[in-house]
Amino acid sequence: MVNPGIPILSPEGAGRRIAIVASQWHTTIMDGLINGAQQSLARAGVDDVTLVRVPGSFELPVACARLADHFDALVALGVVIRGDTPHFDYVCQAATHGLTQVAINTGKPVGFGVLTCDDEAQALDRAGLEGSSEDKGAQAVEAVLMTLSAVERALAGLTDAR
Repeated sequence: MVNPGIPILSPEGAGRRIAIVASQWHTTIMDGLINGAQQSLARAGVDDVTLVRVPGSFELPVACARLADHFDALVALGVVIRGDTPHFDYVCQAATHGLTQVAINTGKPVGFGVLTCDDEAQALDRAGLEGSSEDKGAQAVEAVLMTLSAVERALAGLTDAR
């Protein structure tokens, strides 16, 4: 069953240059997230896509920060699954805060596709795989493209008003 709270978005992305920055932990889940993101970009007409792989979710912010000047927007994909130590909390907080800072500091939208789950089953259900109820890779792309368009429309309106 699809979550009824998820908005239906139809982003346009022709002419956009997008980087997908994805962690390597949890191969099956990450393959699903990346595939969903790539398919969503293709549906939106984006044909200039660069995939960059980093070791884990903790490394996503620095990679996005270094890449931001070369792309219109970035999509960060990762998965952190709760374990028996506070490691989960530290990595989730660092990734979330770091990616937020990249977006604020660069003015470039960053699609947040980092799954923070209690167990592997929750992550698999959000990975866009056959039988998954959600596709967070595709949703991160849709959100970043819609944000990019909304900001550009607002800025164009400001320019036109002058």
